[in-house]
Amino acid sequence: QVQLVESGGGLVQPGGSLRLSCAASGIIFSLYTMGWYRQAPGKQRELVASITRSGSTNYAESVKGRFTISRDIVKKTVSLEMTNLKPEDTAVYYCNGASTTFRADYWGQGTQVTVSS
Repeated sequence: QVQLVESGGGLVQPGGSLRLSCAASGIIFSLYTMGWYRQAPGKQRELVASITRSGSTNYAESVKGRFTISRDIVKKTVSLEMTNLKPEDTAVYYCNGASTTFRADYWGQGTQVTVSS
């Protein structure tokens, strides 16, 4: 059974930092592209950051220089370090694991991030 379990969301003031983590089980973690997506109320889900099998990273323009994605292949975790948070970063953040090899696309349950004073 595949599970992606996010943690680390919460309420933070503008300019603050948060670290999200996603623990994966039931997949061959090293063969998946892992990503973080977010969905704000009334908006479509959008890619925030991703890290490929080879370790290449990709970021949305709006978070470049502020967010950092990383992974631990041994622990099967992917993290998103978020700094200088802005109110527009408020959203539910979802962990995603995707593999073209296995034709698989898995999602976590989401964790709320609220940036407000």
